[in-house]
Amino acid sequence: MLLERFQNRRIPEAGLVGRTFRKAGLAAASARWRYTESRVKNDMLLSGILPSITTPFYRDGQVYYKKLEHNVERYSRSPVAGLVVLGSTGEPLMLSDDEKRSVLKCAIESAVPGKVMVAGTGAESAIETLRLTEYAASVGYDVVIVRTPHYYKRQMQPLNMLSFYRFVADRSPLPVVIYNAPHTTGYDIPAEVVVELAEHPNVIGIKESSGSLDKLRIIAERTRHIHHSATVTERFEPVTGRMLKADHNKPTTGLSGTPVAAGGGSEAALVPAEALAASASPNPKPSSTAVQLIGKLRTRQKDTGFQIMIGSAQQLHQSLQAGATGASLPFAGAAPGACFEIYAAYRDGDTHLAEQKQQRITKAAARIVGELGIPGLKYAMDLNGYYGGNGRLPLLPLDVETKFEIERLMADIRS
Repeated sequence: MLLERFQNRRIPEAGLVGRTFRKAGLAAASARWRYTESRVKNDMLLSGILPSITTPFYRDGQVYYKKLEHNVERYSRSPVAGLVVLGSTGEPLMLSDDEKRSVLKCAIESAVPGKVMVAGTGAESAIETLRLTEYAASVGYDVVIVRTPHYYKRQMQPLNMLSFYRFVADRSPLPVVIYNAPHTTGYDIPAEVVVELAEHPNVIGIKESSGSLDKLRIIAERTRHIHHSATVTERFEPVTGRMLKADHNKPTTGLSGTPVAAGGGSEAALVPAEALAASASPNPKPSSTAVQLIGKLRTRQKDTGFQIMIGSAQQLHQSLQAGATGASLPFAGAAPGACFEIYAAYRDGDTHLAEQKQQRITKAAARIVGELGIPGLKYAMDLNGYYGGNGRLPLLPLDVETKFEIERLMADIRS
């Protein structure tokens, strides 16, 4: 189906559009792909903390799906807003196509409906990216995050990036988030290209992991005019497709006050409070003119703008102050509560407390994630009751001395 659409795809509009970019003295222009105006918009709120979760393996290197279920079910009971599956922390480059699909399916079946589920679907080609994106949509994901292609670095000019992301965003059934991770790709997408891509109606944000606060501020300032609208609950929490499905499938009578299982996984998951509250009355009514009923779920619209997530826990507070709306953090995979406390204090306007909470994790996050990488993060997860285990070769297990160092760094960080 996808290949047939690819072969019959629309041709880019003739000519060059609007803006000419200059980077290191070179000029490049972008071609704009037509966007299907009839598509149903389904933007998603991306505030709060979204751990970028790991992929567990047995000692022989096979994917350990039971431990993935365990981790996701435990994250679902934490205050995080959602999960990023198959981000760079999930070792996607170590997985086969079939394993990627199985990991995506296992994770979403283990998550509660109220958590925003983000699938990492980036590949070196647009067509492969779109294949995995369509699969993620078919199993119920809310958003896709697409890393920058990077293997052919000399050819990764502004026009290449604009064409790649527009091709994917034009055809993606899910909202698209750009993923800039120069620490793993060796490529840093220019802020000017991000600003141009932000004009696309299906590109709703970026995970900016370069670590540059100046770049974050530039993107935030130059995309301030962008408007997106996401469906949220009365308490301004995200409304996911799985929440709507759970509400639609819920019995209308006879179970008032009884938690309703939803979402799959080996344990029953509780429908969010908003959905349960809506079922208390057989004929719920909006509580204000701004509230709309979708099924029995009370919702409203929230202007989200172009959303900027960051990936460095050691810069979380500073990044929020610079204009980030949320964070997709590898370190939150080991300490979701500690990361959420920083965000919650900032959200509540308590700058002093936010900085205190930031200082508590800064050294650990910088060393464990920034320097030791996935092996270090997985051992930190083991210490806090999640399953970390080993990575796949060529990632090696930690030596005893490094494990002791991580134990010291994590001694005061429990989640």
